[in-house]
Formats: sequence, C-alpha cells, structure tokens
Amino acid sequence: MDITFIMRYFWMITLTFSMFEANVQCQTNDRRAFPDGFLLGAASASYQVEGAWNVNGKGESHWDFITHNQSERISDRSNGDIACDSFNKYKEDVQWIKSIGLDHYRFSLSWTRILPSGFNDTTNPNGIRYYRDLLEELKVINVTTVVTLYHRDHPQALENLGGWRNERMVQWFEDYAKVVFDNLGHLVDIFIPINEINALCADELNDTYKPRGNGLDDMGEYACIHNGLKAHAKVWHLYDKNYRATQGGMIGFVSSSRGWVPSEGVTEESIDRYFQFRCGIVMHPIFIGDYPEILKTRIGNISNLENLPESRLPEFTDEWKNIIKGATDFLGLNHYTSRLPIFDTSEKLGVPTSDSGIIEAVDPNWSTASSQWLTIVPEGIGNVLRKIRDEYDNPALYIFENGFSDTGETEDYARIKYHYDYASEVLKATVRDGCNVKAYTVWSLLDNFEWYYGYTQRFGILKVDFDSPNRTRSEKLSTQWLREVIRTRTLIEPPAPSGTRSGSCEFIHEETEKLVEKL
Repeated sequence: MDITFIMRYFWMITLTFSMFEANVQCQTNDRRAFPDGFLLGAASASYQVEGAWNVNGKGESHWDFITHNQSERISDRSNGDIACDSFNKYKEDVQWIKSIGLDHYRFSLSWTRILPSGFNDTTNPNGIRYYRDLLEELKVINVTTVVTLYHRDHPQALENLGGWRNERMVQWFEDYAKVVFDNLGHLVDIFIPINEINALCADELNDTYKPRGNGLDDMGEYACIHNGLKAHAKVWHLYDKNYRATQGGMIGFVSSSRGWVPSEGVTEESIDRYFQFRCGIVMHPIFIGDYPEILKTRIGNISNLENLPESRLPEFTDEWKNIIKGATDFLGLNHYTSRLPIFDTSEKLGVPTSDSGIIEAVDPNWSTASSQWLTIVPEGIGNVLRKIRDEYDNPALYIFENGFSDTGETEDYARIKYHYDYASEVLKATVRDGCNVKAYTVWSLLDNFEWYYGYTQRFGILKVDFDSPNRTRSEKLSTQWLREVIRTRTLIEPPAPSGTRSGSCEFIHEETEKLVEKL
C-alpha cells in the first residue's frame, strides 16, 4: 500500500478525532444549562403596550397628560393612545407567549383603568374584567403570572395633588392594591407593588433624560423614594396578612441597578458609594432597616451647606423602620447597563457637585445600543449580583428586566448577542458564585412606547408595525433564538450574521463536517 496514502489517512483520522473532541467541548461551552426551576420570560408595562387610553371607563393617567400636553418632551412627539393595542389584542399576545414558550410573563396594571379617579370610591368593572380575562388566558397556557401594580402611570388626579411627593399617596396606593387583591389576586402568582421606585423618582422628578440644572439631587426625589418605600411596605403587609394564605402568591420589591467594571480611578470605595446611592437607597431600608449611613451623612452635610433647616433625605421613625424592614419575599432587579464610578475630583476643593460625589464615566471603547445611555458591559451585571449577595445575605433574586434597543431590525443579531452575553454572566454568578438568582426576564415582549423616547427605540423580541392600524406582530430572529433557548433550557451561542462566523466554535463545527464527508 502506498505509504503516502497511509500517512495521509492516519493524519486525517487523527485530525478528525481532535476536531470531534473540540466540537464536544464547544457544545459544552456554548450550551450552558439553566438550573432546574429557573424561569425564563419577558415583560411589558400597561401604558407602553395597552393603548385604549380613554375607553371603557378608564381615567387619565400621568403619562396620558404628559404626552397630550407636553409632547415636546417626547423624542418623536408620540403617545401611548394606541401603542401596541394590547387592550384589544391581548389574546394574540398570549398566543405569542405560548408560541415562544415563556415560563413567565410580567405585565403591569393601569391604576386608572381600575380606579378611574385614582381613589377607591368608584371601581371600573370593565377594567377589572379586562385584566381578569388576560390573566385567565395566561393560566390556560400555564404561564407564571407576574403582575406589577404600578409601572409609572399613576392617575393625573393624584399627580395634581403632588403625586409621590405627597405622603398621602401611601394610603391611596394601599387602597388601590386592596381592590386588585380582592378582584384579581387569586389569578396572580407573583406581585410587584411598585416598579423600580429609585429610577422612577430620579427620572420623573429630576428629569434625568435631560441635563440637570445645578447638578445637586432634588429634594423631591428623596421624598418620592421615601413615600414609595412606605407604600411598598404597607402593601406587602396587606397581602401578607389578608391574602397570602388563600391566594398563595409571592410579593416582592423591585429595584433598578447599574453595574461597574474595574478601570483606572475605580476603587472599592467608589464602587461601594456608587452602589449605595444607586441601589442601597432603596435596598438598605428593605433588608437592613434604614438608609445607608453614607447617604445620611453626605446628604445631611450638603443640606447644611445649602442652609436648609433639615436634610433633604427624610428620616424614618422607628415604627416605619420596623414596617419596611423585611417587607419582601424576594428582590427583583432591573438591569441594562454599567458605568465607571469615579470620585469627583472637584470635591477636593470643597465644592460638591452631587450628593454622591461620584462621576459616572463611560469607556469610549464600549459599544452602545441605539439608546445612547445603554452601553453594553455584560460583566457589570455579575458584579451587581455578587455585591447584592454579600451585602444582603444572598436574597432570592429575580431579574425582571434586561434588554437591548435598536431601530426595529428583524434580523436583530445584536440583541441576541446582548442577551447571550448578559445571561452568560447571570449564569456564572448563579452557578459558579452561588448568587440566588431565580429568573431572567427579557425586556420587552413587544416593541412599544419607550417613555421619553417614544417609538424611536425598539426593545421587543416581537416586531410591531406601528404604521399598521392592526399593529401587526411578527417574529424577529431573537424570537426564534429565545424559543430555542427555552425549549432546550440551555444558553445557545448566538447565530452569526450572513457571511460571517460567530467564532471559533462555528468554524470547528463546519470543519468537522467537511472532514467527515472526506472520510
């Protein structure tokens, strides 16, 4: 036999076995299994998707008022009057949820669809019926129902009275929650009283979508957070005392967060202060019983420099500390992006420019989504999860928002890559580092109205044609990818754009197939 042929054959066999071994290793790396019981789902919010802003007895919300009377604040001067028309298309949305195979669906209720005036003097049976119908449809397909009582769209009538800056909002919110628990609680698996009160108060009252005036945090922001924490705690105790035994659900606290990564000027001290001002301001009262000491000290000192009679950060009484501490079944986390927290050097001159004294820098090498604030830094979410593990004794944690914006592409490779990278970090933190993460939720199920950005930014895994009267839904590439991830319960490597390779593993798969054909 020709020795050259034998050598060539031996070389091909050896290389093929090597490629097979590499191929198996790639499959192990690229298909990371989710833990048993881990939930994979998607989310939406009432004003952003429902539409039907003034039908069937619904009252005017704060966001109805903003978009109708202050449209210059919205990037494209749009509104949520129709949005995704989910009020009329909820059955279709449920079928999409079934098609994708979501474990859970998070959505919110419109306060004014249930209590048109904002008060509990008159309930709207049409609004209650709508949400009951939606929840019953979700129960039919065996989806875990996650319901947010309040996601930014409070009644305009209450905003006229000061909104979340008014302490009476605590009682008004509890009254609203009781109506919901009485009428819908038996259909809800997980309740979230208020969505990310820290982001709500900063965005709405300090208008952080635009440059701030003097750079110092506003008194209204802290009053808003203070009242929001009280309202959350009262509603948690209401459910715990009167409804948990018969309805069997959970009710938890949800906070927004931003992460961080190592860099020049980023220190353990700057990271901790950044975390406390961003997250600790709401997490500390829930898990520890009061605001972080660094907040009380700095805001108190700066308030004194401003010649104010008292700190802009309110104080909790001992009674309220006891009510708020422990008032949650879990910690919910919304996370999108990270920053480089660096101490403001101007403070060395004794001139504070913010209550935190932290500058949120951005690495110019970071990629961004179509939302310029959304820098893509996957490692940041893992750092947040580990910080929460260590700071608050590793609470059960549900990631209830994580998402990527583009301009509506159907072949949304970048969105898949974002979710793959972020979910990979979540799995590392969970499996390797022992963080007690129970769920990962994609924001959002549908392209929708994105607050001050209107329809200029699209986060959905389902495309919505806003030029169509029917608001037609259609699949994106991310729809198909998430469906397969959920079906296999593994985190699958992102597909590559046409004409490119996603990485060495794809190359190995292709070359292995070629060698097999030759043999």
